[in-house]
Amino acid sequence: MTASTPAPLRRGLGGLLHRSHALPAPHEPGAVTLRARAVTLDRHGGGGHPRRVLDAVDFDVTAGEVVALVGPNGAGKSTLLAVLAGELDPGHGTVELDGRPLTGWTPIDMARRRAVLPQSHAVGFPFTAAEVVAMGRAPWQRTPRAAGDDAAITAALAATDSTHLADRAFPSLSGGERARVALARVLAQDTATLLLDEPTAALDLGHQEAVLTLAADRAAAGAAVVVVLHDLASAAAYADRVTVLDGGRLAAAGPPRDVLTGELLSRVYRYPIEVLDHPGTGAQLVLPVRAPDPAAAP
Repeated sequence: MTASTPAPLRRGLGGLLHRSHALPAPHEPGAVTLRARAVTLDRHGGGGHPRRVLDAVDFDVTAGEVVALVGPNGAGKSTLLAVLAGELDPGHGTVELDGRPLTGWTPIDMARRRAVLPQSHAVGFPFTAAEVVAMGRAPWQRTPRAAGDDAAITAALAATDSTHLADRAFPSLSGGERARVALARVLAQDTATLLLDEPTAALDLGHQEAVLTLAADRAAAGAAVVVVLHDLASAAAYADRVTVLDGGRLAAAGPPRDVLTGELLSRVYRYPIEVLDHPGTGAQLVLPVRAPDPAAAP
């Protein structure tokens, strides 16, 4: 467990590991693993007036797909991810994991079904990177799947280009290195649903592409993956579906080519955006409209 592990999970893992819990069954491709309906959440500020952060949001997470959550700052992306993870209780609406309300699962049962990568990657003690990754295997203790712990840890470190960091103290790592080790912990947890909050934010370009390729590979292997992204071009390239949030409301949802249009994005981001096809590959390019460079004029 890490310092960023939700409090209910920290309390639950220690007390529940000795109990017998049914292991999750595999999902068929296209099965909904997480379903949110009419999720609404208000937050109370210092002035005493509630601010609506999420407003009647419907959202499905499907096995075999990458869903990108995009939108401007403050749109509610991370808040929605926290509600889906069970870390925040919505004031209204429902969230179901594998067909059962989140309140119907124990913390350890949820940890066997979904893994969460938060934005911050703080650890309160000087654990090594390998020890942090090993924490992802905690939900499988005292189950037959514990036999795969070493292989899962090794594979996760390798997949995130973190093997050479295994013996280093986690707090001594750079921001990008901590982000990769934290992702390795999530991969080692080996759940059917992955919730990733800005996994590329602290990474260089090569590692950004590697992380999104990992997400796509997990989906191709049958996992359901939700990823919060700011890079709209990456969402277009790697997501099977894109959900756009604006002011806590669902602005659009669907395949990238249907959703990521210049008209919609310009309205949501309140800045002119154009969407083009790459002349060589045909890939969807999402670019801010910039004034011409006078120095480039003939």
